Order: sequence, then C-alpha cells, then structure tokens
Amino acid sequence: MTPVVEVKGLVKRFGTKLVLKQLNLTLEKGEFAALLGPNGAGKTTFMRILATLSKPNQGIIRVGGFEIPSQSAEVRRQLGVVEHLPLLYGDLSAEENLDFFARLYAIAESKKRIDEVLQMVGLAHRRGDLVRTFSRGMQQRLAIGRAILHDPEVLLLDEPHTGLDQAASDMLDATLRQVAAQGRTILMTSHDLARVDELATRLIVLNHASIMAAATRNDLGNSNVLDFYKTALALPAPKKGKGEGA
Repeated sequence: MTPVVEVKGLVKRFGTKLVLKQLNLTLEKGEFAALLGPNGAGKTTFMRILATLSKPNQGIIRVGGFEIPSQSAEVRRQLGVVEHLPLLYGDLSAEENLDFFARLYAIAESKKRIDEVLQMVGLAHRRGDLVRTFSRGMQQRLAIGRAILHDPEVLLLDEPHTGLDQAASDMLDATLRQVAAQGRTILMTSHDLARVDELATRLIVLNHASIMAAATRNDLGNSNVLDFYKTALALPAPKKGKGEGA
C-alpha cells in the first residue's frame, strides 16, 4: 500500500543553519501521529513544508501521491491545516465562514456538507452567531471544521491545544477523535504529552534537526509516552554527514 505521506531525505536550511537533516518518514492511511520535540527542534518548519508553505532544500516529499513542490496545488487539495490561529473571519457567522471556504473549494452540495461539519464539531446550535463572540476553544473547533470541509486525506495540526483551558481541550479532543474515526491521516505537533497519550497511535520525536525516535503505541509495551520522549531527547545528536554544513 502506498503511504499517504512519504518523506525521503528532507533537508531544510535557513542560510547556513541546518534546520531539518535527512528526514525520512511515512504515514499510512488512518494513522494519528504526534510530532514531539523541544522548542526550536524544527516541528513547525516541517509542518509548513508539508503544507506547501515552505520549500525544502532537497528531498522527496509526497502527499496523497503528489509531490512537493512540483505538484503543490494538487497536494493542497489533499490537506486540511490548523495552526495556532484559527484563521476565521470574526464578523461572519460560523455558517458564513464555512460557506466562504466551501466556495473557495468549489464544494458540491455545500449546504449539506456545512451542516455535517457543524454537527461534527459541536457548533450546529451556534451556526448563526458571529465568530468573534466565540470562545477560543469554539473557534479552534470551527477551524477544524474549516480544515475538513473539503474532506481532505490528511489533517495537519500545529499545537491545536495552545491557549485552551481544560474543558475546551477536552471538547477539542472529542472532535479530533471523530475526525480520526473517519479514516483520515493526522499529524499533530504538541507539547502536551497527556493529550498525545490519549489521542496518538504513533509517536515521532524530532530533535537536533533529525527524527531521533519513532514508535507506535504497541511498540511502547509497558513504557509510557513520557518515558519514550525523555529517552529520545537524551540521545546524542547524529554526526554530520558530508555536505551538511553548520
């Protein structure tokens, strides 16, 4: 079976700084993968490359069978992206926001699809309310609704729990479980290991510009996510290869 996400030999530099070094990763359909690592490890850079917002210096990256950057337009049709900010229009209602994006995506039977998404993210009862009246948690759930509106294969989530209280985080988790149950492939960055423990089926630790460890939940055995993460962070930086520079 062809992986939904396939990364081979990915390298990213900013000037002379090597941010991502020879990353190799595959994600299969239906996996919920958590990308872990300290601040500055390159997680957001990696997500931006997958989202076609930043170009790699070298390597092969495919999403849904399409290659980045040569087929970025096709890749974007396979993706739903949720970042720190919900990227919604505050002076439009929840329904109007989704209708705007449905037009951008040229979604057939958009009203039916908008109804389905509002039900899924638990906002059908607030469909006519302006988004600026929503709590941060409600806005984040609507952002997920926006991201899945066109029924993408892959959902990229960059720290979706940032700024949410316990109750809002719990509601967001419930939404993510529903999205995952539909068979989408999800890649989520997070510092919240407790949330990761509840949601992810696969763990990937990025540090020293490299993937230091990767495991499925079954691979952990009696270990927990925290132990796995600490062990991965304690590993020494890989030695530089030829031509990698500073």
